[in-house]
Amino acid sequence: VSFAFLAMAISPRCLLSSSKFHPLLDRSPSPIATSLIWSGFRCLHHCSLSALAVVPLSCRSQQLLRHPCIPRRVASCHAAVPDPAQPLDGNGTGALLQRRGEFDFDLFTIGAGSGGVRAARFAANFGAKVAVCELPFATISSDSTGGIGGTCVLRGCVPKKLLVFGSKFAHDFEESQGFGWSFDSEPKHDWSTLIAQKNAELRRLTGVYRNTLSNAGVTLIEGRGKIVDPHTVEVNGKFYKAKHILVAVGSRAFVPDLPGKEFAITSDEALDLSSRPDKIGIVGGGYIALEFAGIFNGLGSEVHVFIRQKKVLRGFDEEIRDFVAEQMALRGINFHFEQTPLAIEKFGLGSLSLKTNKGTEHSFSQIMFATGRHPNTKNLGLEEVGVKISPKGAIEVDEYSRTNVESIWAVGDVTNRVNLTPVALMEGGAFAKSVFGGIDAKPDHRNVPSAVFTQPPIGSVGLTEEQAIEEFVNIDVYTENFRPMKATLSGLPDRTFMKIIVDVATNRVVGVHMCGDDAPEILQGVAIAIKACATKAQFDATVGIHPTAAEELVTMRTPTRRIRQNYSQASEVESGHAVTSA
Repeated sequence: VSFAFLAMAISPRCLLSSSKFHPLLDRSPSPIATSLIWSGFRCLHHCSLSALAVVPLSCRSQQLLRHPCIPRRVASCHAAVPDPAQPLDGNGTGALLQRRGEFDFDLFTIGAGSGGVRAARFAANFGAKVAVCELPFATISSDSTGGIGGTCVLRGCVPKKLLVFGSKFAHDFEESQGFGWSFDSEPKHDWSTLIAQKNAELRRLTGVYRNTLSNAGVTLIEGRGKIVDPHTVEVNGKFYKAKHILVAVGSRAFVPDLPGKEFAITSDEALDLSSRPDKIGIVGGGYIALEFAGIFNGLGSEVHVFIRQKKVLRGFDEEIRDFVAEQMALRGINFHFEQTPLAIEKFGLGSLSLKTNKGTEHSFSQIMFATGRHPNTKNLGLEEVGVKISPKGAIEVDEYSRTNVESIWAVGDVTNRVNLTPVALMEGGAFAKSVFGGIDAKPDHRNVPSAVFTQPPIGSVGLTEEQAIEEFVNIDVYTENFRPMKATLSGLPDRTFMKIIVDVATNRVVGVHMCGDDAPEILQGVAIAIKACATKAQFDATVGIHPTAAEELVTMRTPTRRIRQNYSQASEVESGHAVTSA
């Protein structure tokens, strides 16, 4: 409150006397003061002292907003200062909501996962009154349990990565012998210690998320939310009215209907087992299946992966798919391709067998299904209020994440667009900016980087070679398959694969893919270049960091192959490199 009145006390004449500001200002009152008044008004408005009237003041906005003394948050709203008397219209123009008696909240978010928390926090920072509901915490999700942080924090990215870290030490121990290390006895791993440490970290992160919401002024309600009408959510028998409702409930692991499915586990249970399985069967060929295969293999389990397709990782670049499967097999993982699960049988002492179309594998301690995830849209009341649901159970939304019901929105995996945590964060932030911040923000799903924490890991951004052939007339493909420096002393058969795809017409790099140590860390940096439309010439002009594997990305000079839509127009290629007709 003091901040608002202090701002109003600042005289334009005082600011005009400063040579630092003078070139930026005209004779109208200070835009600096205007922005400060506006910030103070938000504070007053949040305290229901809405009698204050603020008139937007003119300024040379583009010059001013580039000035280093102006906060970035003010600069991001570089339209005219919103009129606080104007209620939000919800179509992206944005304005501070006028408190209306018929609503308890400006925004009610169902789901406190990555997307929901981001949207709620941003909306609250823009001045909205926000509530979030979430189920009670549990490491394994169900219809009655969940937890603040959602899938990524509690039973996805974070705990999985912690287990990846734990499992990698086995390979490190093996590598170390080539560098002179020896052990009097074989290192031993205690599964219960790892799980206890993991769970302690999850509890800490849940507290962090809770504090984040509290510090933003968001009301947290524990319980299952159900939409009763376009502006009402019911939680534990209590009804809450909101101008906008956001659904951010994520997805749930799916196990196909087959005999013995009750004996199977999913990634939820795999992250919280009481003991490490001596032998585990994993059904599925996607990134979750392969990541858990690496985890259990590294911790000493015998691992069998059953895949219906001929290759792993459908949708990834073909060469990456082949390379990672070969590397994982060299580390001891058993792949069973073109095998469809038919039934699970349980025998004495808990032993399990998996029957497929090609036979039966026996003596599993656990059988895990990683056969996809389905949007968690059941029993939310969506159909009853008319929200359109896709045949796969996803909420259908427009480019601003709005459903066909004007007041209901959805972000994250529940929409089944790009099902990655950073994408849910982007979608949640864009929603809040558009609806509450006065910023026309649409989520951009182009060139989203991704990683698969297999062993060795994969990093990827942009188009695969197959996608690039479909989109562009002519492309050049650069590849490197090499033995990393560490393997020269370890003596292990580890290799690294890199690939760059270039649109010939523009020289723009349209895809980069890597499998090898530190691939996700390296590709995050490369993703910035791809997002900025960097050219191959700019890659080539970049000085490498030596000695690193990453420097190969700026030293690949000659295409491995040049793919042309019209073979007769293909240019000559250096000896040993092919020109291919698409």
